[in-house]
Amino acid sequence: MRRKKNKEFNNITIERVGSKGKSIGTADDGKTIIIDGGAPGDIVNILTTKQRKSYYQGKITEFHKYSEIRTQPKCEHFGVCGGCKWQHITYSEQLKFKEDEVKNNLVRIGNLTLPKITPIKGAINSYFYRNKMEYSFSDSRWLSLEEIKSKKIIKEKNALGFHIPGMWNKVVDINKCWLQEDITNTLRNTIKDFSIKHSIPFFNHSKQTGDLRTLMIRTTSTNEVMVLIQFYSDNKNNRELLLDFLIKEFPNINSLLYVINNKANDTIYDQEVKTYFGNSFITEKMEGLEFKINAKSFYQTNSDQAYELYKIVREISNLKKTDIVYDLYTGTGTIALFISKNVKKVVGIEAVPDAIDAAKENAINNKILNTDFHVGDMKSIFNDDFIKLNGNPDVIITDPPRDGMHKKVIQQIKNISPKKIIYVSCNSATQARDLELLKDQYNIMNSQAVDMFPQTHHVENVVLLKKK
Repeated sequence: MRRKKNKEFNNITIERVGSKGKSIGTADDGKTIIIDGGAPGDIVNILTTKQRKSYYQGKITEFHKYSEIRTQPKCEHFGVCGGCKWQHITYSEQLKFKEDEVKNNLVRIGNLTLPKITPIKGAINSYFYRNKMEYSFSDSRWLSLEEIKSKKIIKEKNALGFHIPGMWNKVVDINKCWLQEDITNTLRNTIKDFSIKHSIPFFNHSKQTGDLRTLMIRTTSTNEVMVLIQFYSDNKNNRELLLDFLIKEFPNINSLLYVINNKANDTIYDQEVKTYFGNSFITEKMEGLEFKINAKSFYQTNSDQAYELYKIVREISNLKKTDIVYDLYTGTGTIALFISKNVKKVVGIEAVPDAIDAAKENAINNKILNTDFHVGDMKSIFNDDFIKLNGNPDVIITDPPRDGMHKKVIQQIKNISPKKIIYVSCNSATQARDLELLKDQYNIMNSQAVDMFPQTHHVENVVLLKKK
């Protein structure tokens, strides 16, 4: 089959923001054009990269006019690493786009009638807000077009940074990342420089060779720091050389961990995490509660906004001391523990055993006696026998993964008919789909988006439903 030739379209106005943060325009032939890096109001030339029956994908080749909502990206790696795709858009406009996306999804996908929407909760900090970052080592870093064109001999090819989107074996070397506090940049660059100086081999993703594979750094609002280095090869001399250096150079590290992983993928969740120095965990605090976070723990990556999110859940729930609350997809039990003092009992359900173990441990450490955590597949464990054993809930809080809730779970919620449901979602499209299945028995009373991830298109949404 003959490959279709890429087309050029000139003086195209970017009209709006689409799904996944893409920019949308209309080609001369009436088809939609989807691009990265645009902003509504831009007038640009576009070269198509893919052609489909009803739309094109393309890239901007020239700007004729810049949108008034544009701002100068702070990051020198913007447009390459793929992390913060909205740095070129003012933060106030980012919030508008996120709020509009949530509203449109609820109305268009869920066929829902919405009450007055509570304005989106913007982030306190739009940069340096993440408490966890993961980086990849590579011995063959991504070369920019300018470097390739210069034909200069590239002496240093090692990189510690992020994978280029869509390229599993290419890593862009990061000098400064604006997502996590500066201690992370200092740690990452120091680790890279020391490893290069002492000839510790960086990972080769194609050949599956080398020592250094990934780096994870976690921080807390209490200024605790966790560093985990994943090694591909079990080279004790190189490993101890680097880890001993970090102990001496960064005495503020509370938890220094390592993993030896020579399997095909770099996930640590099926690997043994070894403690080299300090504790196996760090501690986050919230309203007097303490949460232990280990290397594998799930914890919202924006601590400040997580607190705002939980306060919204508690406020709109209007909880009573007599309430029995079910917290579905409880994770490590953060929401359950946060609201426990306001209710009679909280019952948490989660599919991941390690998460439930952490939830139980956090309850014990915080001397909370009115929580009960259960592990199991939601659609299987959340049945009539479970309800009889734990009591009929007055309130259900559900915070499912991006795929939303299984139909069996939704039907069981309808069967037990709690007075209120609070649905927290990181994907308003699947949230809208699920809410449509609940609307015959429940009215939406409130909806509020929460921006957990500034400079990206991602957004959380909280919906309160009351029984008709």
